[in-house]
Amino acid sequence: MSAIRNRQILLAARPVGEIKSTDFKYQEVDAPEPGEGQALIRNLYLSLDPAMRGWMREGDSYIEPVRLGDVMRGGTIGEVVKSNSAEFKPGDKVFGMGNWQDYWIAGPKSGARALPADVPFPLTNFLSVLGITGLTAYFGILDVGLPKAGETVVVSTAAGAVGSIVCQIAKNKGCRVVGIAGSDDKCAWLINDLGIDAAINYKTQSVAAELRKACPNKIDIYFDNVGGEILNTVLGMINVHARVVICGAITQYNATQAVPGPSNYISLLTKRSRMEGFVVIDYMHRAMEGVMQLGQWLAEGKLKHREDIVEGLENAPNAILRLFDGSNKGKLIVKIA
Repeated sequence: MSAIRNRQILLAARPVGEIKSTDFKYQEVDAPEPGEGQALIRNLYLSLDPAMRGWMREGDSYIEPVRLGDVMRGGTIGEVVKSNSAEFKPGDKVFGMGNWQDYWIAGPKSGARALPADVPFPLTNFLSVLGITGLTAYFGILDVGLPKAGETVVVSTAAGAVGSIVCQIAKNKGCRVVGIAGSDDKCAWLINDLGIDAAINYKTQSVAAELRKACPNKIDIYFDNVGGEILNTVLGMINVHARVVICGAITQYNATQAVPGPSNYISLLTKRSRMEGFVVIDYMHRAMEGVMQLGQWLAEGKLKHREDIVEGLENAPNAILRLFDGSNKGKLIVKIA
């Protein structure tokens, strides 16, 4: 019997500025054989996330960078095709770091976990609203942001995978929610479909002027996904005891030179406020709490989301660029098989 072939996409070079197709290399190898206590997983879906840009960079971070020549890192949902493990049986659907390839090995230390078989949600939801994306929004806004009814919450990249869920959780908690997005279509979706109170198109409107209109009581919580000038603008409008939640800084990921810090940082002192970064992996011991609550809101119609699915593993290197030019709509996922 011929060996199963495994398509892989490797990190070939560390990007300088924007990611390029030449930063990746395609290869085919034989699929691995599972050993004792292991299972062979065939990837079905791959998550594409802005954090991947940081994983390609060499330097200190919350996780080791991907080494040159290694398969590019990424979260996947796959199906068990062969098992020598009591934890996984053939046919089980599994979430884990299966990376940019067709097949991988799940074992006791791989961090893989079987998904429940009886949930009424599509598999892709476990990479989006019920996966790391949803959990990032859930713990970021609730544990770090600490929203209270009546407060004003501003969210950047509000129409994105994380931002759109943050907006809805804040609304569910009784907050006034203002979203910042990059097109009129995205702003309309935020207001008409997600029910937030106001939306600002940062490409065509003055963010400072529109925030003054949309936030008459100033800003209590800012959920930041972009950094840069928008962060600086918001810092000049925060209330006493405001919370600035640093989830990402996508405007800086492709920077080739040092990026200046916000000049309005002194507002954190005068307003006795705090700015705190967080990484969702620190909350994984509470993942089931988040999944259960997000699933309940989803079933009750209190949580809407969009998934942008690209066909074909070979298209992942080009698809990831959409995270940085704003052309994706919702959670970006590659359908592998």
